[in-house]
Amino acid sequence: MRGSARRKTLAARERSGVIVVDTNVVASLLFPGQHTGAARAAFTHDPLWAAPRLWRSEFRNVLALYMRQRHISLTQALELQETAEALLQGREYAVSSGDVLTLAMESGHSPYDCEFVAVARALGVALVASDRRLLSSFPHNVVDVRVFASGGGP
Repeated sequence: MRGSARRKTLAARERSGVIVVDTNVVASLLFPGQHTGAARAAFTHDPLWAAPRLWRSEFRNVLALYMRQRHISLTQALELQETAEALLQGREYAVSSGDVLTLAMESGHSPYDCEFVAVARALGVALVASDRRLLSSFPHNVVDVRVFASGGGP
């Protein structure tokens, strides 16, 4: 199946009840913080979360930071990684380098951020995030986690 046909098939299959979330939303669900309440409400509203495969490395980076700051142990980090992986199981996607680089060039965002936007676009669903700059650059694709949690969307 070619790229565009595959994206259309994925979009049709996933559109019902799925959202793409950025790594900060996943972290907010599992770590107490500024957006924890919104992340929990978003999960209650829509528990089928998707992301590019990149999210795992970004989440490991968050875990490493918390371990270095002695907020969590290695054992806790491994448990949190396992929990996060279970949340996204079966809904982790590879993205087209062409799509990601085009978005990065057009928006000035990092390819890391643009992977999340590319997955949301390919699936035809919202990207739920807390990054204001990302929200500003992609208003038709990205919705603030607090807005989504209260029933709003793009």
